[in-house]
Amino acid sequence: MDNESAKAKQENLDKRYIRMANIWAENSYCKRRQVGTLIVKDKMIISDGYNGTPAGFENVCEDENNVTKPYVLHAEANAITKIARSNNSSDGATMYVTASPCIECSKLIIQAGIKRVVYSEKYRLEDGIELLKRAGIEVVYLPLPEQS
Repeated sequence: MDNESAKAKQENLDKRYIRMANIWAENSYCKRRQVGTLIVKDKMIISDGYNGTPAGFENVCEDENNVTKPYVLHAEANAITKIARSNNSSDGATMYVTASPCIECSKLIIQAGIKRVVYSEKYRLEDGIELLKRAGIEVVYLPLPEQS
């Protein structure tokens, strides 16, 4: 397969997985923002996550003032910690996430050995994306059709 068709095939896969991450975000109980993520390795989804409270906590992400509670986990952290409890390894994997990762999640992504991050929505802070690039991780912005 030539380079051009390999690139087109990868882009089609990226579009499919980012749409799936977007659907997965619907599982979040958070009202302010729902974020979903998939971690894919060798064309297999090895983990998934969405933003929410830790296991065993009430499924309420915001306080009475609509401020996100400090213990709410981001989708990326949920997916990475799920891998820690499985027999999978995220080394060399691709993460698909509906919102650009924050700096804290970017540190986890780097440490988890994820080599590629595809995201569909830009966040006002770009420090997470800059850190990923600095670590040599391939970062791809791929807006969903209705967002472009």
